[in-house]
Amino acid sequence: MHEQHAFWMRHAMNLAQRAQAQGEVPVGAVLVRAEQILGQGWNRSITEHDPSAHAEIMALRAAGRQANNYRLPGSTLYVTLEPCVMCAGAILHARVEHLVFGAFDPKTGAAGSVFELVQDTRHYHRCEVTGGVLAPQCAEQLQAFFRARRALAKQHKQSAGAKAGPVK
Repeated sequence: MHEQHAFWMRHAMNLAQRAQAQGEVPVGAVLVRAEQILGQGWNRSITEHDPSAHAEIMALRAAGRQANNYRLPGSTLYVTLEPCVMCAGAILHARVEHLVFGAFDPKTGAAGSVFELVQDTRHYHRCEVTGGVLAPQCAEQLQAFFRARRALAKQHKQSAGAKAGPVK
């Protein structure tokens, strides 16, 4: 594995921790050009009340402001989870050159798992894709979050049942 990819993916994983601290699904993204951070983001859909506030979108928005342009040629986007259809479309519109992601998303992934959007030859722009960078670590970060969430829901359900008392 390319050491540069691992370096930036670890950075994206740290950003994912920010999402988790806010009760969001832990996905982080960082957009880099010439070894400089152009933009970074983490999932904020819940806190922003915005269904489009995925980590990739937040990173692209920040990068666009930084570059003073919505087109970001020559850039590489690192994200801890394979992008969804919405994010893949934004990546294409931004003219991101290279997408590097960690965990594959077998339910909604749009960079090869379910859909092949970013390299579809019908698009004017295509993006080079490298998937599976630090995949076990990225997947575990997500799985641990959902395990904890399920355990908490189970605990709430049990305590609610205990408060109601026995059924007669």
